[in-house]
This record gives sequence, C-alpha cells and structure tokens, in this order.
Amino acid sequence: MWAGCRLFPLLLLALLRGLCHGREAAPSAVTCGSVLKLLNTRHSVRLHSHEVKYGSGSGQQSVTGVEASDDANSYWRIRGKSDGSCQRGTPVKCGQAIRLTHVNTGKNLHTHHFPSPLSNNQEVSAFGDDGEGDDLDIWIVQCSGTYWEREDAVRFKHVGTDVFLSITGEQYGHPIRGQREVHGMPTANHHNYWKAMEGVFIKPSMDPAKHDEL
Repeated sequence: MWAGCRLFPLLLLALLRGLCHGREAAPSAVTCGSVLKLLNTRHSVRLHSHEVKYGSGSGQQSVTGVEASDDANSYWRIRGKSDGSCQRGTPVKCGQAIRLTHVNTGKNLHTHHFPSPLSNNQEVSAFGDDGEGDDLDIWIVQCSGTYWEREDAVRFKHVGTDVFLSITGEQYGHPIRGQREVHGMPTANHHNYWKAMEGVFIKPSMDPAKHDEL
C-alpha cells in the first residue's frame, strides 16, 4: 500500500509530461527565420520574384510563379509582422501574422488595390527596401492544426485587403515568358493553397548558426 502511494505521484507526473509533450510543435513545423520556397499545389509553380517591374498598375517589382525548382529567385524568409514578434526558430502558428521577404531583393510580399495585369484580380508585388515596407506586407497563415507544418497545404490571407494569395494559370509573355501571374482573390478555393518545399529550416532547439537543410 505504502509503495503504491509513493509511486502514484510519479505516475501522475509522467502522464502530465506526456500530455504536455503532445502539445509541442512537431519537428516538421515551419519556423520563424526559415528560408523556403512555396509551391502552389494546384498549378505546381513556386512563388517567385525578380528585378522586373510591372508595366502597369503600381509599377512595383513583379511577383510570379515559376515551374523550375532550382531558381534562386524563389526563396522567401519567414518574418513576424514586426521586428521581434517572430523569434528565430519559433514554430509559426496557424492564424499567425507574418511577412514573407524575398531573399535576393529584400522586398516583402505585398498587395494593394491595383488590378493584376492579366486576370484583373488584385495585383501582388514585392515592396520595400531591406525587408522594411508597410502594413500591406502582412499575411495571416491559414492552416487546420496548431502549427504550420511543412507537409501541409496552407493559405495566406492578406490582412489589409482580405484577399488570398493565388494563381489561376495566366502566363506572361516577354520578358518573363511562361511565368504565371500571382494575384489576390477574395474567395478561398483550390487556387490559393501553398506548400513549403526546398529551404533552410531553423530548429527551435538549435544554435542560431545551425539549421536543417532540405
């Protein structure tokens, strides 16, 4: 009897530890500070930008979709809606506000009330300098669990205008022939699902100088 009483608190502690562990982020969660490529699951193209400006609308740096998986201009860094709000290595939660910064040009994924050049949806551009833009750079990660998992298809909803980051298949001609238009759509549908692909994913428990390359 006495031995059983002594064991009970230990068993209870083990049970509580197990329950708490179940709420922790999985190792496959996308984390703040990670650099990755995003694949539109409907059209199998990756979110892309480059130093080519729109010839209409805002005239800002264009954002497109490309089929190539090895294009260095398709890397984006995950950042918080403000500096310090997304600590390096912290798993991104479903419903969290983030910025996506284009690695090679330092501009943020952005949208505003300009028509997109091909489909007449809402233009999506890359805006700002050295990662600093404005409030129209903020997107909400929409997913079904607690955290944004790498293997899950997620949506990005724009905070300022309530549109979803989307591709419907329209293709550009010269000088970016074959690249797809990226735009904002007001409705959630199969054109606005995205999945994390190639990248460098920062682990929460690791030294900031270390990472997991995929």
